[in-house]
Amino acid sequence: MFTEERQWFQLAFQLRGSIVPSIVGRTLFCGVFGLFVSLLFDQKYPVALPILAGLIPNIVLGLLLVFRTNTAYERFWEGRKLWGTLVNSTRNLARQLWIVVPAQTTTEREAKVQAMHLLGAFAIATKLHLRKEPVNYELQDLLPAAHFRKLQTMNNPPLEVAFWLSDFLQNQQQQEKINPYQLTLMQDLLNKLVDALGGCERILKTPIPLAYAIHLKQLLLLYCLSLPFQMVGSLGWWTGPVVALISFTLFGIEEIGIEIENPFGRDPNDLPLDAICETMLININDLISLAPCTEQLDQPPIAPANEAPALDAGKW
Repeated sequence: MFTEERQWFQLAFQLRGSIVPSIVGRTLFCGVFGLFVSLLFDQKYPVALPILAGLIPNIVLGLLLVFRTNTAYERFWEGRKLWGTLVNSTRNLARQLWIVVPAQTTTEREAKVQAMHLLGAFAIATKLHLRKEPVNYELQDLLPAAHFRKLQTMNNPPLEVAFWLSDFLQNQQQQEKINPYQLTLMQDLLNKLVDALGGCERILKTPIPLAYAIHLKQLLLLYCLSLPFQMVGSLGWWTGPVVALISFTLFGIEEIGIEIENPFGRDPNDLPLDAICETMLININDLISLAPCTEQLDQPPIAPANEAPALDAGKW
């Protein structure tokens, strides 16, 4: 229990991953402005307003902030679900590839291992594409040199990786190594990967409307600057600290929405895409370390079922 309480307090005062560094300037500005209004009030200037004057703005601003936060979290959660679909579809397709596609020779097995690595390359290429980062060393060990150079010139690298996977599957069917039903099943899983890519691109390329974001910031700033006039009559010199605390709360809610509306970046509050991709690569390498029955060619032949085994007379 003591350890849990200690972790709770450590998390409460942790700066890394919090929005405090982003809003501290705005918060201090509102607090200083509150102290300035307190000074005017102390000098007998008529700056105090009835506290009920802010009732309607309170309600409106509260509704806007709730809508803003809910919208941002929906985008964050949809991104997580899409990456969950990508992970599950990759595992299923990797399992199907490794078991269904036969590999009778060393060359065929190397081609199948290369196709398995393409699945890991698709996830990493999707991560880099969503972060608007170029193809880098993370893909170099997963692709042949020619494919890696080709990928560096493409506008949508994960789509090119999906093309190579689809081409491999089609080639296996043309060589009659897999039947049309197996081809359809694996192509459907590949289509789910491309659908997940498209869903992530939809989130990335559909930001919150600029007019809405501007209006919310304007209303938030006006509200925080009007707070001292409503509170100075009852709080006096405490107006500045109280205004700073309220501003910290409101600016923090807005900043959280801004951080999580694009969940594919490198911020501490974004999705852990690096860890997800690393886990997928580990799963794929674990599958490659297993030997499916289609590759267990050194097993002795099984005797026909209608042939009785020889009996050892010494046991009778």
